[in-house]
Amino acid sequence: MPQDLIAAIKEQERALVLPAFDEDTAFAIGSALRERAQAIAAPVSIEIRSSARRYFFTTLPGATPNNEEWGRRKGNTVLRTWKSSMRVGLELERSGRVQWPDAGLPYEDFVDHGGGFPITLRGMGVVAAIAVSGLPSVEDHQLATATLAAHLGIAEIPLPKPD
Repeated sequence: MPQDLIAAIKEQERALVLPAFDEDTAFAIGSALRERAQAIAAPVSIEIRSSARRYFFTTLPGATPNNEEWGRRKGNTVLRTWKSSMRVGLELERSGRVQWPDAGLPYEDFVDHGGGFPITLRGMGVVAAIAVSGLPSVEDHQLATATLAAHLGIAEIPLPKPD
């Protein structure tokens, strides 16, 4: 199962690539994430940022400062590894490793749970990260990927159902 899940996340990362990215794109994606989260009454924080600056940030009712902190750490994981934070955790688990010290991702600044997803620019690579925090790991991840798929006008790439 973890291998199937990793393969699905890799496919999401391959397919969810933007043709352009700027402040307006970040605002559109962030606003769509907020609307999608509001529709399900998700108590989340949502952030879109690069290593140099924050493009979008919001919290919804029920989100706590802890959600914002987890979001920061998820975004850091994406920007360090250029992979979704969920994939990082699954790959470490599969190899019998942990984020610190094995992967060099100290717990105070990184986390390997779902909700961090790379914003990849076609022809350039990872330029920013989406970080969603407040729901269970897989749901945070799926909120980010479903919104990116909708923004791109493509079908959502589902994750395999747990056994």
